[in-house]
Amino acid sequence: MSSIREEITSLIRARYPLVYIVSFEERRVEEELREIAKQLNKKLLVWTITGGFLDGASRPDDNTADPIVALDQVLKTAQSAAVLYVLKDFHPFLDANQSVPIRKLRDAISHLQNTNSSLFILSPVLRIPPELEKDITVVDYPVPSKAELRELLGSFEKDYARRASIHLDGATCEAMVGALLGLTRVEAENVLSRALISDGRLDASDLPMIIREKEQIIKKSGILEYQALEERLEDIGGLDQLKDWLRQTRSTFDEAAGKRGVQTPKGVLLLGVPGCGKSLTAKAVAHAWQMPLLRFDLGKVFGMYVGQSEENIRRAIRMAEAVAPCVLWIDELEKGFAGVGTSGLDSGVTARVYGAFITWLQEKKSPVFVVGTANDINSLPPELLRKGRFDEIFFVDLPSEQERIDIFRKRLNLRCLPEFESDKMNLPTLAATAKGFTGSDIEAVINEALKKAFADGKRDPKESDFLKAINETLPLSATMRDKIEELRKWARTRARPASRVTESVPVPSEEDFGNRRQLEF
Repeated sequence: MSSIREEITSLIRARYPLVYIVSFEERRVEEELREIAKQLNKKLLVWTITGGFLDGASRPDDNTADPIVALDQVLKTAQSAAVLYVLKDFHPFLDANQSVPIRKLRDAISHLQNTNSSLFILSPVLRIPPELEKDITVVDYPVPSKAELRELLGSFEKDYARRASIHLDGATCEAMVGALLGLTRVEAENVLSRALISDGRLDASDLPMIIREKEQIIKKSGILEYQALEERLEDIGGLDQLKDWLRQTRSTFDEAAGKRGVQTPKGVLLLGVPGCGKSLTAKAVAHAWQMPLLRFDLGKVFGMYVGQSEENIRRAIRMAEAVAPCVLWIDELEKGFAGVGTSGLDSGVTARVYGAFITWLQEKKSPVFVVGTANDINSLPPELLRKGRFDEIFFVDLPSEQERIDIFRKRLNLRCLPEFESDKMNLPTLAATAKGFTGSDIEAVINEALKKAFADGKRDPKESDFLKAINETLPLSATMRDKIEELRKWARTRARPASRVTESVPVPSEEDFGNRRQLEF
């Protein structure tokens, strides 16, 4: 018996009067409840607003489509009866203005407590009015597990063996199961059916198409976004200490590490100067570890309806756990939780969403590696910085001169023509001239120099093009001098440096850059 079936069965046996099952998979949940009802020798009645109560194909009462009449039917349940009532999509009748259905539901709960019957609400949306908070038990119905997806692939192989060419060896099967993780059973069936129809085959060649379909399905959630794995750790200049820690952490995902008592990594928080590679590192981690990368947009969590924001954060967490092992990237973490601790701004919605998130960070067991980035330390809630939420907190400072040389070399080799060699440039001179520049500033300098060289007769760029672009650029550090010093002061005792070598001289001021530009141009 699956764990979810055991949980629901135990709730029925314990005579819980009202169970709220959150799931998009009506058919799968209904099949599960039908099996449970058969096992417990109970009758299953399923209600919809379009058809009323249905017992299989028969309809006990043609007038039960009305929700009030349906609940009256529940109230007529005899003490000796053994019935499982399932109300599909009943959540619209649980809004604050629906006083009669809520009151009638409370009456039904009270009545069922003295019977052998139970009442279920089945809906993809969790909506609990305050009047029912103490009476409802919520069950999050999980998406299919790896074992269930293997069973689904086995059924496809059996059903279509004579009509299609199916080649699912052990490695291909596991790769396909990993690609399907996080989808509902119907979504998985649709994706596999499309793969079969497209070329009459189901094999390793269908994996890219399945992954693309999965990306579209996850995007429809509106909260999580699938990111392409393009950046590599080797393409990031500097941050050697952070890279070494990430490489070491990767090995702790193995089962052997768990047997040695090593806990599954929770994640890493990257704080520091904007444009110094925090977001780039988050993308590169997933590529290095060969895991799916999900971007979590906290701004899309907050909805206009009561309870919608809390449900959105739960749904995003469920989806990330279903796709695990994966990397969950949350950019500019401080903006998503702005206002936490400030009373009266949003009726406590932000605080509740934040509480659900940090509790999950602390307690999660699934291999979801969270990479959070933040630029403003003062806006971060202090609870987020406590040990246990993240495995480590790294401070990403302005790149040192040696790191700027590394950044120039790697970005030039990535951006320029194959025949162009960055070694022909005097990179130490470029790096020394670009003192105080962030990685994104250097990227902008390279782009500007390449653009001007192309406009000037489509020629290869020269060192002078880059020097001119550097001298025409006012870096972010010049306007953020005080902020950077404040960040450095905070990080000295609270975070690990992402680089082994940091710039020891003060950051040049805006006036310094202005004077240099006046002299040279």
